[in-house]
Amino acid sequence: MSNQALTLQNSIASAITNPGALGTIESYISAVNRIPMLTPEREQELGATLQEKGDLNAARELIMSHLRLVVSISRQYLGYGLPHADLIQEGNIGLMKAVKRFDVTRGVRLVSFAVHWIKAEIHEYIIRNWRLVKIATTKAQRKLFFNLRSMRPDGQTLTPEHIEGIASKLNVRPQDVSEMEVRLTGRDMSLESQDDDSDDFAPISYLSDEGEQEPGTVLDRRAQDDMQGTGVSNALAVLDPRSRRIIEARWLQDEGGGSTLHELADEFGVSAERIRQIESAALKKMRGAFAS
Repeated sequence: MSNQALTLQNSIASAITNPGALGTIESYISAVNRIPMLTPEREQELGATLQEKGDLNAARELIMSHLRLVVSISRQYLGYGLPHADLIQEGNIGLMKAVKRFDVTRGVRLVSFAVHWIKAEIHEYIIRNWRLVKIATTKAQRKLFFNLRSMRPDGQTLTPEHIEGIASKLNVRPQDVSEMEVRLTGRDMSLESQDDDSDDFAPISYLSDEGEQEPGTVLDRRAQDDMQGTGVSNALAVLDPRSRRIIEARWLQDEGGGSTLHELADEFGVSAERIRQIESAALKKMRGAFAS
């Protein structure tokens, strides 16, 4: 290999995960297109060396000779509005994964094996970055995301017949087709106003939030419910029957209010002051049970 070719490969190697490192994306594409493709014999030789010895130089040569494949595949996804350099960068990661798993004993050329890994990595990147809200999570949604746009007739709204036809071709449910069409034709909306001087008409101004679903509020409510339920039952369990009856009559009546001291005094045949003393002692005992 000539010194010039070696210098070129070194420059490209440093730019594999950052195509812009060569100055412009056009410079990168021009550079990788000048790297010659491997013959089948040389590819088999390098693949065997990598597989048997883990030779990183063999992996490097396999990767370098297929960078033009990543550039070609990445062009198919320019319609999603994402930077070409980023698409190439993600595709290069997929190529490196393919080279790592390349098995020469299967009799398949690396180009055929690598296409899957390159596209998979680019797909993941697009789904992660195309929208603020993730648009495709299931296998059916991913299939529709990357095929529906080209299958839609003249970019028009799908009719029930079109939906059924697409669902049949892609082996998905018609409702999945309809849902993805809505997602693709929608757009992200900022909750905040784009005008720094006025927030009067920002969508966030019309969102109702009384704090009822805030995590802190939910946890506090659960703790309070637990205190009023299990907590109170456990605290009452430490009282003797008379003290428990007094507390329940005074403080745990759902309707009509609690009993008065005099009513309980008549019930137990003691003075109202004695009932007050029993109540005070019982409440103190219950507070200790809550704290434990």
